[in-house]
Amino acid sequence: MSFEQQRAWMVQTQLEHWGIHDRRVLQVMGALPRERFVPPGERSSAYYDGALPIGDEQTISQPYVVAHMTELLALQGTEKVLEIGTGSGYQTAVLGRLAAQVFTVERIASLSQRAARILAELEIDNVHYFVGDGSLGWPEHAPYEAILVTCAAPRVPVPLLEQLADGGRMVTPVGPRGAQTLVRVIRTGETFKEEQLSAVAFVPLIGQYGW
Repeated sequence: MSFEQQRAWMVQTQLEHWGIHDRRVLQVMGALPRERFVPPGERSSAYYDGALPIGDEQTISQPYVVAHMTELLALQGTEKVLEIGTGSGYQTAVLGRLAAQVFTVERIASLSQRAARILAELEIDNVHYFVGDGSLGWPEHAPYEAILVTCAAPRVPVPLLEQLADGGRMVTPVGPRGAQTLVRVIRTGETFKEEQLSAVAFVPLIGQYGW
């Protein structure tokens, strides 16, 4: 199958089949060339139903997990979004196509630079990049209507809670190394409601409020 056919297959068998309903998420992931975000040696597996290595002990998440976490943010297109863990840039690109602005933080400079280059080639120009400790967020541009964390911490980092806008949503994996729970946090004033959702496994969030 061509990559275009594989994308359609991914949407049908991995996303819709497992309960992703947000039409905007499905449309974006059905059009975005995931093969651009994986190493050349992994491109034949770009639409594999699982995570793939991208170097530096990091991974590109399973397509369903990307779709599920994005859907949980309930983006309407007007939001300012903070992403922690740019990684391959694939999740960043999905957010860039769905939100007004994306601010993404990555601790590994080479990954940040590579992602920025790919997104520029795809003409996704509403993303801002920062290399640093993701557990601290990016306070200069807070508050954010949505925050998505693509690496796991023992608990939700306090700076990210502080940077979440009133009424905002955060989706993050929380728990020990190797096995976590996906959590959605909704802020109402100074109250943070946490919903524990599903079992996941992410690379660790390295930083002051992570590992």
